[in-house]
Amino acid sequence: MSTTNGPREELRARIDAIESGYEFMLAYAAQGRPTDKGPGAGSRVREQLEAMQQALDGLGNVVRSVAASDPHDAGTIGAPFFDALDRDALSARAAIRLVLSRPDISSQLVDNLNASIHLRALLTDLFVVDEALKPATS
Repeated sequence: MSTTNGPREELRARIDAIESGYEFMLAYAAQGRPTDKGPGAGSRVREQLEAMQQALDGLGNVVRSVAASDPHDAGTIGAPFFDALDRDALSARAAIRLVLSRPDISSQLVDNLNASIHLRALLTDLFVVDEALKPATS
């Protein structure tokens, strides 16, 4: 996943993909579907999970790139936090890959993924990064 507008725009696009995927999964989990197949089924759940998986690939590098351009040394100060974000992204991506490997993606499976501490930690990491790395306004 890459954009031509630079690291800050790429980070924004990745965060949007992850957040919108999570919101979609919340709605999907509430539908009580036994499978993602068939007419009227939530076949978009795989598309959303694949987009999230793609957004997670290399996320830490994008965050570090944005932080490196921070005039308040966020790249150095935040390095241990960015390491934690990498671990959380890796765990969340692995959980998403496991769900995608199943022949049927039920609402229950997605509900369990939504409840995963790994996905929740990642979302919280992204909330912190999104706010902490915003450009200063004068």
